[in-house]
Amino acid sequence: MKKTCVCAMLAMAFLVSRTMAQTPPSAESILARTDQNAVSGNKIILSAMTIHGRRDSRSISSKSWIQGKDKAFTEYLAPAREKGIKMLKLGDQLWTYSPDADRTISISGHMLRQSVMGSDLSYEDMLEDRELQTIYNARVVGEETVLERPCWVLELTSKGEEVAYYSRKVWVDKERFVVLKEEMYAKSNKLLKTLEVKSVIRVQGRWVQNVLVFKDVLKGGEGTEFKITAIEFEAAIPEYIFSKASLRK
Repeated sequence: MKKTCVCAMLAMAFLVSRTMAQTPPSAESILARTDQNAVSGNKIILSAMTIHGRRDSRSISSKSWIQGKDKAFTEYLAPAREKGIKMLKLGDQLWTYSPDADRTISISGHMLRQSVMGSDLSYEDMLEDRELQTIYNARVVGEETVLERPCWVLELTSKGEEVAYYSRKVWVDKERFVVLKEEMYAKSNKLLKTLEVKSVIRVQGRWVQNVLVFKDVLKGGEGTEFKITAIEFEAAIPEYIFSKASLRK
């Protein structure tokens, strides 16, 4: 009798543990872990952006200094036509500087939807750097494999704040909590943009999407590949970098 009870208890414990293992974490916790991995303090990034147009492709390299979610400064390094162009983000404000015209321009309103350097990224994309959990409600809608990695599939819907995309569908790596694929939609449910991650690397204890392809489905071409060639987290960045005066230096 005693042996039967022990066996029954073991069987019950096995069933409970199996059920718990099969129960997915909440969408909120998945999103919180994803934000935790993606958001950092200071970082310096060297990157190359290749724009695949209808007729040809061109590459632009840049260096960015980023402080939290509200401050970012980017300088374009090559080719010669784009060299010296700079961009400054302070909160929800954005300025660009062109050395050819020697002019600083404030980017706002409808201009935010314009393409950056002819790429599939808009200025609005550059500004949108808030944690996803603060601006979207989330729910788990499935499980799929992306890049041979098991992923949670989440649907995100705006909490009501003004955002670049009213809803998103994201594929989050179950183990590394990094987004591997994304679809971005308008309020009308029209697909506007897609993101495909081609490569993920480990840097200073963080998983980093280092090769990404953005595609604006409303324009031609084969999309824009964004490749991080070097990144340093918690970097020491002088405060003067994040000033309008730095645009003209």
